[in-house]
Amino acid sequence: MQVTGLKGVGDKQAEKLAKLGLNKVQDLLFHLPHRYQDKTKITPLDQAIIGQEVLIEATIRQQRLTQGRRPTLLVELEDALGHHVGLRFFHFQASQARQFKRGEQVRAYGELRSGLNGFEIVHPQYKVFSSAPPPLDDTLTPVYPTTEGLGQLTLVKLIKQAIALLKQYPLEEGLNQAWLRTWQLPDINQALLTLHQPQPSDDLAQIKRFEHPAQARLVFEELITQQLTLKLMRQQQVKRYAPQLAASRTANALLASLPFELTQAQQRVWQEIIADLKQTQPMQRLVQGDVGSGKTIIAALAALQAADAGYQVAIMAPTEILAEQHRNHFAEWLDPLGIEMAWLNGRLKAAEKRDMLAKISSGEAKIAVGTHALFQDAVTFERLGLVIIDEQHRFGVHQRLSLNQKAHTDEIENFAPHQLTMTATPIPRTLAMTAYGDLDISVIDELPPGRLPVDTAVLGNQKRHEVMAHLYHACKTGVQAYWVCPLIDESELLDAQAAQTTFDEFRQLWPDMRVGLVHGRLKAAEKELIMQQFKAHELDLLVATTVIEVGVNVPNASLMIIENAERLGLSQLHQLRGRVGRGAKKSHCVLLYQPPLSATAKARLQIMRETNDGFVIAEEDLRIRGPGEVLGTRQTGGMTLRIADIQRDQAWIEPAQDYATQLLEQASPGLVALLQQRWIGEKLEYKHA
Repeated sequence: MQVTGLKGVGDKQAEKLAKLGLNKVQDLLFHLPHRYQDKTKITPLDQAIIGQEVLIEATIRQQRLTQGRRPTLLVELEDALGHHVGLRFFHFQASQARQFKRGEQVRAYGELRSGLNGFEIVHPQYKVFSSAPPPLDDTLTPVYPTTEGLGQLTLVKLIKQAIALLKQYPLEEGLNQAWLRTWQLPDINQALLTLHQPQPSDDLAQIKRFEHPAQARLVFEELITQQLTLKLMRQQQVKRYAPQLAASRTANALLASLPFELTQAQQRVWQEIIADLKQTQPMQRLVQGDVGSGKTIIAALAALQAADAGYQVAIMAPTEILAEQHRNHFAEWLDPLGIEMAWLNGRLKAAEKRDMLAKISSGEAKIAVGTHALFQDAVTFERLGLVIIDEQHRFGVHQRLSLNQKAHTDEIENFAPHQLTMTATPIPRTLAMTAYGDLDISVIDELPPGRLPVDTAVLGNQKRHEVMAHLYHACKTGVQAYWVCPLIDESELLDAQAAQTTFDEFRQLWPDMRVGLVHGRLKAAEKELIMQQFKAHELDLLVATTVIEVGVNVPNASLMIIENAERLGLSQLHQLRGRVGRGAKKSHCVLLYQPPLSATAKARLQIMRETNDGFVIAEEDLRIRGPGEVLGTRQTGGMTLRIADIQRDQAWIEPAQDYATQLLEQASPGLVALLQQRWIGEKLEYKHA
């Protein structure tokens, strides 16, 4: 039943509800309170704690209007023990002020604060009475997430209608009774009723801590559904046909020509990929490795294996700088081997683009490197056998699917290319088990020999000029450095030094210094020229925005300054720091911050100072920001988790995997469909990606 079937929901109201993902009455049932108000007991004023929401009861002593820029209504109360508290209203009507008569009783609920004259509650919920007090609530009052134009009262009324329908038409149970008994969990209907209408007999403190069995029941079912979706995605891939790619002589020739040997971790991952590519089912492998661990050479070897077998390779990166970096690396390795490459980005001139498209469609170009431009309809491959995606979490499911579809061939039914995805963002185990459960995961957990850890210092912005002067003198001795700013231009809204301003400062203070500027608004040719100048040591300092976050490789650069570091996330700080420490010189990173620091920013900077280990940083990033922030909303196996939280509920992930496996083994298509419809609904098409 659609929400428009409820009383009071027209088309406009339905649009507002849809913003919260509430399209059906069932969706309202799974739209849980994000907190509860406790109006089940009166809190004596001598026991009330500042900062907590409390229900108080007291007598009106007086009320008065304070004049100023905006009139304020202040109601002074006194309880039976002589303790005082004020109720403050900034928005009120004259009729409201007249309610508060001396000697009347008031019951008020809100957050207790410390005001100029003692305790006060601003804009409380309240009732004025003179004789018998109103009855206390016998359950917690739910507070639901809302959206603009959709008030709390409206949402409560609609959810009450949904609950009335639930009591009349209970939901079908989606989990086995034996499992529910094993885990001591309630059935689906009881769980929903408990969370929307907690009773005095329920453990209200447990509900507030999100540790109640009713909450665990919903978390468990949602995680089971997500694991089912991932496993079904994997099953569908296994049924498709991919080309068998035999071991490559050209890949061996490249290995022999390299001035370095692969680390043991690289060799292990390369052997896993070789084994995958020999199969007739599509490889679905994610290679994760810290910055500088050597993922790109592994990608090049895989590309050669496909090219040697007569197939084409699409290599896609999320930014032009990273795509250009891949093109340069691949050209350096593959040009001597006679492998033809094509290059596509959004800024090619029309004639260049036509030439590149022709090379790809004819099969002349064995390898096509590009940004999202590879998704365009005009791009056709003659024989696409391998797709390599770097920093895959930056692409949506549909984008990856569209690239796979470019491998369609009339020769073979249900054909799919092999797919290798890479990320320099180490993924915590709990996140990998949920978001990437449909992929095989390889980890390059070893850096090349000789890589020295980067020393990191954290300094307040008052030291900025000293750092600039130190950097200038270091550059005069042959050091190359990066100076990263979060913004391109000055902004009155954000207290951040802009890249353009910093570039101008260095030029004015030290005219003999060779300084370059790179940011996202530069044309591709300008950007590439400056990067090449920096790489050739024709520039001492590169001032940049965060466009250099991934892919830039200048071994001689050994000093990194990140300005306004408190504005950046851990993962981004780690990626930026990874631009140095790539050569033989000892490298240093300075994180400049603008005080005062929030507790979260302080924790982030402390972690950066303490460790260079990307996996430790990734775990901390997950703990501080949560999975939604770390991954982005597009990378949750085709579904955004509504209730479960990967960090908080990680104890339920493995049982959910076990249960999902059992469901599939028992061939219960009806039950699987029920769970997917309940938790994924209209987003079922994601599972085909």
